Amino acid sequence: MLTAAKCCAPVRFPKRSWRCRLEADELVKWRHAGELARDALQYGRKLIVDGADVLVAVTRIEDYVRRNDGGLAFPVNIATDEEAAHWTPSSQTDRRFAAGELVKLDVGVEIDGYIGDNALTVEIDSSRHDELRAAALKGLEQVIELAAPGVTTGVLGSAVQATIEACGLRPVANLTGHGIKRYDLHSGLSIPSVGGHRGPALRKGDVIAVEPFATNGAGRVGGKRNSNIYHLAAPRRVRDSAAAELLEQIRSEFNGLPFAERWLHAFSDEPRKPLQRLLRSGAVGFYPVLDELGHGMVAQAEHTLLLTSGGVEVLTA
Repeated sequence: MLTAAKCCAPVRFPKRSWRCRLEADELVKWRHAGELARDALQYGRKLIVDGADVLVAVTRIEDYVRRNDGGLAFPVNIATDEEAAHWTPSSQTDRRFAAGELVKLDVGVEIDGYIGDNALTVEIDSSRHDELRAAALKGLEQVIELAAPGVTTGVLGSAVQATIEACGLRPVANLTGHGIKRYDLHSGLSIPSVGGHRGPALRKGDVIAVEPFATNGAGRVGGKRNSNIYHLAAPRRVRDSAAAELLEQIRSEFNGLPFAERWLHAFSDEPRKPLQRLLRSGAVGFYPVLDELGHGMVAQAEHTLLLTSGGVEVLTA
Protein backbone atom coordinates (compact mmCIF):
# COMPACT_ATOMS: atom_id res chain seq x y z
CA MET A 1 0.00 0.00 0.00
CA LEU A 2 1.33 3.43 -0.96
CA THR A 3 1.77 6.13 1.62
CA ALA A 4 -0.96 8.74 1.80
CA ALA A 5 1.30 11.43 0.38
CA LYS A 6 2.15 9.34 -2.68
CA CYS A 7 -1.43 8.18 -3.19
CA CYS A 8 -2.73 11.72 -3.20
CA ALA A 9 -0.25 12.96 -5.80
CA PRO A 10 -1.66 13.69 -9.27
CA VAL A 11 -1.92 10.52 -11.36
CA ARG A 12 -1.11 10.52 -15.08
CA PHE A 13 -3.15 8.05 -17.11
CA PRO A 14 -2.10 7.19 -20.68
CA LYS A 15 -4.23 8.06 -23.66
CA ARG A 16 -4.50 4.83 -25.61
CA SER A 17 -4.82 4.68 -29.38
CA TRP A 18 -7.48 2.24 -30.59
CA ARG A 19 -10.05 1.43 -33.20
CA CYS A 20 -13.64 2.06 -32.15
CA ARG A 21 -17.14 1.70 -33.53
CA LEU A 22 -17.91 5.30 -32.63
CA GLU A 23 -18.12 7.74 -35.49
CA ALA A 24 -15.06 9.98 -35.70
CA ASP A 25 -17.00 13.16 -34.87
CA GLU A 26 -18.56 11.49 -31.81
CA LEU A 27 -15.15 10.50 -30.52
CA VAL A 28 -13.87 14.05 -31.00
CA LYS A 29 -16.77 15.38 -28.92
CA TRP A 30 -16.34 12.81 -26.13
CA ARG A 31 -12.67 13.73 -25.91
CA HIS A 32 -13.35 17.47 -26.07
CA ALA A 33 -15.90 17.20 -23.24
CA GLY A 34 -13.49 15.17 -21.14
CA GLU A 35 -10.58 17.53 -21.66
CA LEU A 36 -12.62 20.63 -20.84
CA ALA A 37 -14.09 18.92 -17.76
CA ARG A 38 -10.55 18.10 -16.62
CA ASP A 39 -9.35 21.66 -17.19
CA ALA A 40 -12.36 23.14 -15.37
CA LEU A 41 -11.81 20.79 -12.42
CA GLN A 42 -8.15 21.74 -12.13
CA TYR A 43 -9.06 25.41 -12.44
CA GLY A 44 -11.67 24.97 -9.72
CA ARG A 45 -9.39 23.24 -7.24
CA LYS A 46 -7.25 26.43 -7.09
CA LEU A 47 -10.32 28.40 -5.97
CA ILE A 48 -11.02 26.19 -2.94
CA VAL A 49 -9.08 28.11 -0.30
CA ASP A 50 -9.76 29.35 3.21
CA GLY A 51 -12.08 32.37 3.15
CA ALA A 52 -13.10 32.11 -0.51
CA ASP A 53 -16.77 32.78 -1.29
CA VAL A 54 -18.38 29.49 -2.39
CA LEU A 55 -20.90 31.05 -4.77
CA VAL A 56 -18.21 33.15 -6.43
CA ALA A 57 -15.94 30.11 -6.84
CA VAL A 58 -18.68 27.96 -8.36
CA THR A 59 -19.75 30.75 -10.70
CA ARG A 60 -16.16 31.21 -11.86
CA ILE A 61 -15.83 27.49 -12.64
CA GLU A 62 -19.08 27.47 -14.61
CA ASP A 63 -18.10 30.65 -16.45
CA TYR A 64 -14.77 29.02 -17.34
CA VAL A 65 -16.65 26.19 -19.06
CA ARG A 66 -18.89 28.58 -20.98
CA ARG A 67 -15.97 30.81 -22.03
CA ASN A 68 -14.35 27.75 -23.55
CA ASP A 69 -17.44 26.93 -25.63
CA GLY A 70 -18.69 24.15 -23.38
CA GLY A 71 -22.01 23.51 -21.73
CA LEU A 72 -22.62 22.35 -18.17
CA ALA A 73 -23.76 18.75 -17.79
CA PHE A 74 -24.90 19.62 -14.26
CA PRO A 75 -24.32 22.43 -11.76
CA VAL A 76 -20.88 22.38 -10.18
CA ASN A 77 -21.20 20.26 -7.03
CA ILE A 78 -19.56 21.20 -3.73
CA ALA A 79 -19.92 18.65 -0.91
CA THR A 80 -18.20 19.27 2.42
CA ASP A 81 -17.05 16.90 5.18
CA GLU A 82 -19.93 14.47 5.91
CA GLU A 83 -21.73 15.47 2.73
CA ALA A 84 -20.90 12.98 -0.01
CA ALA A 85 -22.62 14.56 -3.00
CA HIS A 86 -25.37 16.77 -4.40
CA TRP A 87 -25.05 20.34 -3.23
CA THR A 88 -24.58 23.57 -5.15
CA PRO A 89 -25.07 27.15 -3.97
CA SER A 90 -28.28 29.01 -4.73
CA SER A 91 -28.31 32.61 -5.87
CA GLN A 92 -28.80 33.56 -2.19
CA THR A 93 -26.00 31.46 -0.66
CA ASP A 94 -23.68 33.34 1.69
CA ARG A 95 -20.95 30.89 2.65
CA ARG A 96 -17.16 30.74 2.61
CA PHE A 97 -14.72 27.87 2.54
CA ALA A 98 -12.91 27.29 5.83
CA ALA A 99 -9.60 25.74 6.84
CA GLY A 100 -9.91 22.05 7.71
CA GLU A 101 -12.89 21.40 5.44
CA LEU A 102 -12.82 18.29 3.25
CA VAL A 103 -14.36 19.50 -0.02
CA LYS A 104 -15.53 17.32 -2.91
CA LEU A 105 -15.58 19.23 -6.21
CA ASP A 106 -17.54 17.56 -9.03
CA VAL A 107 -17.60 19.12 -12.51
CA GLY A 108 -19.47 17.94 -15.60
CA VAL A 109 -19.15 19.37 -19.11
CA GLU A 110 -21.15 18.67 -22.25
CA ILE A 111 -20.19 19.28 -25.87
CA ASP A 112 -23.25 18.81 -28.08
CA GLY A 113 -24.58 16.44 -25.42
CA TYR A 114 -21.40 14.36 -25.07
CA ILE A 115 -20.41 14.46 -21.40
CA GLY A 116 -17.23 14.49 -19.35
CA ASP A 117 -17.68 14.02 -15.59
CA ASN A 118 -14.87 14.19 -13.02
CA ALA A 119 -14.30 14.96 -9.37
CA LEU A 120 -11.60 15.37 -6.75
CA THR A 121 -11.30 16.03 -3.03
CA VAL A 122 -9.45 18.98 -1.50
CA GLU A 123 -8.63 19.35 2.19
CA ILE A 124 -8.14 23.03 2.96
CA ASP A 125 -4.88 23.83 4.79
CA SER A 126 -4.78 20.38 6.40
CA SER A 127 -3.53 16.84 5.78
CA ARG A 128 -5.63 15.16 8.47
CA HIS A 129 -7.61 13.11 5.96
CA ASP A 130 -4.90 12.25 3.43
CA GLU A 131 -5.58 8.52 3.90
CA LEU A 132 -9.24 9.05 3.05
CA ARG A 133 -8.41 10.94 -0.13
CA ALA A 134 -5.80 8.35 -1.03
CA ALA A 135 -8.25 5.46 -0.58
CA ALA A 136 -10.80 6.95 -2.97
CA LEU A 137 -8.08 7.60 -5.55
CA LYS A 138 -6.68 4.08 -5.21
CA GLY A 139 -10.16 2.65 -5.74
CA LEU A 140 -10.45 4.67 -8.95
CA GLU A 141 -7.01 3.49 -10.11
CA GLN A 142 -8.07 -0.13 -9.60
CA VAL A 143 -11.06 0.29 -11.91
CA ILE A 144 -8.94 1.99 -14.57
CA GLU A 145 -6.49 -0.91 -14.40
CA LEU A 146 -9.13 -3.64 -14.59
CA ALA A 147 -11.88 -2.26 -16.82
CA ALA A 148 -12.08 -3.79 -20.30
CA PRO A 149 -14.74 -5.28 -22.57
CA GLY A 150 -16.10 -8.46 -20.99
CA VAL A 151 -15.23 -7.48 -17.40
CA THR A 152 -18.33 -7.36 -15.22
CA THR A 153 -19.28 -4.43 -13.05
CA GLY A 154 -19.26 -6.81 -10.08
CA VAL A 155 -15.56 -7.47 -10.56
CA LEU A 156 -14.92 -3.73 -10.51
CA GLY A 157 -17.03 -3.24 -7.37
CA SER A 158 -15.20 -6.03 -5.55
CA ALA A 159 -11.85 -4.49 -6.46
CA VAL A 160 -12.87 -1.06 -5.19
CA GLN A 161 -14.19 -2.52 -1.94
CA ALA A 162 -11.04 -4.56 -1.30
CA THR A 163 -8.80 -1.58 -2.05
CA ILE A 164 -10.60 0.87 0.23
CA GLU A 165 -11.04 -1.66 3.05
CA ALA A 166 -7.32 -2.44 2.89
CA CYS A 167 -6.81 1.19 3.90
CA GLY A 168 -8.92 0.61 7.02
CA LEU A 169 -11.87 2.55 5.58
CA ARG A 170 -15.23 1.82 3.97
CA PRO A 171 -16.54 2.40 0.46
CA VAL A 172 -19.91 4.12 0.28
CA ALA A 173 -22.05 1.17 -0.74
CA ASN A 174 -25.11 3.00 -2.05
CA LEU A 175 -23.29 5.47 -4.29
CA THR A 176 -22.23 4.15 -7.68
CA GLY A 177 -20.57 5.22 -10.86
CA HIS A 178 -22.76 5.32 -13.93
CA GLY A 179 -22.98 4.83 -17.65
CA ILE A 180 -23.17 7.96 -19.80
CA LYS A 181 -24.82 8.50 -23.16
CA ARG A 182 -25.45 11.63 -25.16
CA TYR A 183 -27.55 14.05 -23.05
CA ASP A 184 -27.97 11.21 -20.52
CA LEU A 185 -25.80 11.54 -17.43
CA HIS A 186 -27.07 8.31 -15.81
CA SER A 187 -27.83 5.92 -18.64
CA GLY A 188 -28.81 2.91 -16.52
CA LEU A 189 -25.47 1.11 -16.13
CA SER A 190 -24.21 1.23 -12.52
CA ILE A 191 -20.57 0.83 -11.48
CA PRO A 192 -20.64 -0.25 -7.81
CA SER A 193 -18.00 0.32 -5.16
CA VAL A 194 -18.78 -2.96 -3.39
CA GLY A 195 -18.91 -6.60 -4.43
CA GLY A 196 -21.68 -9.14 -4.05
CA HIS A 197 -23.30 -9.02 -7.48
CA ARG A 198 -21.97 -10.18 -10.83
CA GLY A 199 -23.50 -7.31 -12.80
CA PRO A 200 -23.43 -6.85 -16.58
CA ALA A 201 -20.26 -7.10 -18.64
CA LEU A 202 -18.76 -3.92 -20.05
CA ARG A 203 -18.74 -3.51 -23.82
CA LYS A 204 -16.42 -1.77 -26.24
CA GLY A 205 -17.69 1.77 -26.81
CA ASP A 206 -19.31 2.09 -23.37
CA VAL A 207 -18.69 5.41 -21.62
CA ILE A 208 -18.71 5.19 -17.84
CA ALA A 209 -18.10 7.60 -14.96
CA VAL A 210 -16.29 5.82 -12.14
CA GLU A 211 -16.46 7.57 -8.76
CA PRO A 212 -15.48 5.67 -5.61
CA PHE A 213 -16.35 7.36 -2.32
CA ALA A 214 -14.35 6.41 0.78
CA THR A 215 -15.45 7.12 4.35
CA ASN A 216 -14.51 6.53 7.97
CA GLY A 217 -18.23 6.32 8.78
CA ALA A 218 -20.96 3.75 8.20
CA GLY A 219 -20.49 3.40 4.44
CA ARG A 220 -23.96 4.50 3.43
CA VAL A 221 -25.58 7.83 2.56
CA GLY A 222 -29.07 9.29 2.66
CA GLY A 223 -30.87 12.57 2.95
CA LYS A 224 -33.84 14.77 2.13
CA ARG A 225 -32.41 18.31 2.11
CA ASN A 226 -32.79 20.31 -1.07
CA SER A 227 -29.42 20.49 -2.83
CA ASN A 228 -30.39 23.41 -5.10
CA ILE A 229 -29.93 20.98 -8.01
CA TYR A 230 -33.10 20.31 -10.00
CA HIS A 231 -34.33 18.05 -12.79
CA LEU A 232 -37.37 17.62 -14.96
CA ALA A 233 -39.71 15.05 -13.43
CA ALA A 234 -43.07 13.67 -14.56
CA PRO A 235 -44.84 15.51 -17.41
CA ARG A 236 -47.44 17.80 -15.88
CA ARG A 237 -49.87 20.39 -17.15
CA VAL A 238 -49.08 23.57 -15.21
CA ARG A 239 -51.85 26.16 -14.95
CA ASP A 240 -49.88 29.05 -13.49
CA SER A 241 -48.66 31.06 -16.48
CA ALA A 242 -45.32 32.12 -14.99
CA ALA A 243 -44.56 28.55 -13.91
CA ALA A 244 -45.62 27.17 -17.30
CA GLU A 245 -43.38 29.65 -19.10
CA LEU A 246 -40.45 28.76 -16.85
CA LEU A 247 -41.05 25.06 -17.48
CA GLU A 248 -40.82 25.59 -21.24
CA GLN A 249 -37.58 27.50 -20.79
CA ILE A 250 -36.16 24.66 -18.68
CA ARG A 251 -37.12 22.10 -21.32
CA SER A 252 -35.58 24.07 -24.16
CA GLU A 253 -32.43 25.27 -22.39
CA PHE A 254 -31.17 22.20 -20.52
CA ASN A 255 -32.04 19.22 -22.76
CA GLY A 256 -33.11 17.08 -19.81
CA LEU A 257 -29.87 17.64 -17.87
CA PRO A 258 -29.82 18.84 -14.23
CA PHE A 259 -29.91 22.57 -13.57
CA ALA A 260 -29.54 25.13 -10.78
CA GLU A 261 -31.96 27.79 -9.58
CA ARG A 262 -29.30 30.46 -10.14
CA TRP A 263 -29.16 29.56 -13.84
CA LEU A 264 -32.84 30.45 -14.23
CA HIS A 265 -32.12 34.13 -13.62
CA ALA A 266 -30.70 34.28 -17.16
CA PHE A 267 -34.22 34.21 -18.59
CA SER A 268 -36.45 35.16 -15.64
CA ASP A 269 -36.29 38.21 -13.38
CA GLU A 270 -37.68 36.27 -10.42
CA PRO A 271 -37.67 32.50 -11.00
CA ARG A 272 -37.85 31.31 -7.41
CA LYS A 273 -41.62 31.46 -6.91
CA PRO A 274 -42.45 29.80 -10.27
CA LEU A 275 -39.83 27.16 -9.50
CA GLN A 276 -41.51 26.40 -6.17
CA ARG A 277 -44.83 25.98 -8.01
CA LEU A 278 -43.19 23.54 -10.42
CA LEU A 279 -41.82 21.58 -7.47
CA ARG A 280 -45.25 21.41 -5.83
CA SER A 281 -46.84 20.29 -9.10
CA GLY A 282 -44.33 17.47 -9.56
CA ALA A 283 -43.15 18.78 -12.94
CA VAL A 284 -39.70 19.44 -11.44
CA GLY A 285 -37.86 17.57 -8.71
CA PHE A 286 -34.68 18.14 -6.75
CA TYR A 287 -31.75 15.92 -5.90
CA PRO A 288 -31.31 15.56 -2.12
CA VAL A 289 -28.02 16.31 -0.42
CA LEU A 290 -26.47 12.93 0.40
CA ASP A 291 -25.00 12.80 3.91
CA GLU A 292 -22.91 9.99 5.38
CA LEU A 293 -25.27 8.17 7.74
CA GLY A 294 -22.60 7.43 10.34
CA HIS A 295 -21.47 11.08 10.35
CA GLY A 296 -18.15 10.06 8.81
CA MET A 297 -15.97 12.17 6.58
CA VAL A 298 -16.16 11.36 2.86
CA ALA A 299 -13.66 11.62 0.00
CA GLN A 300 -14.38 11.15 -3.72
CA ALA A 301 -12.34 10.61 -6.88
CA GLU A 302 -13.84 10.38 -10.38
CA HIS A 303 -12.91 10.01 -14.04
CA THR A 304 -14.89 9.34 -17.21
CA LEU A 305 -13.70 6.27 -19.13
CA LEU A 306 -14.28 5.07 -22.68
CA LEU A 307 -14.07 1.29 -23.17
CA THR A 308 -11.62 0.29 -25.90
CA SER A 309 -10.46 -3.00 -27.40
CA GLY A 310 -7.62 -3.31 -24.92
CA GLY A 311 -8.93 -1.51 -21.85
CA VAL A 312 -9.98 2.10 -21.40
CA GLU A 313 -9.20 5.61 -22.51
CA VAL A 314 -9.44 8.03 -19.59
CA LEU A 315 -11.31 10.91 -21.19
CA THR A 316 -10.88 13.29 -18.26
CA ALA A 317 -7.14 12.65 -17.72
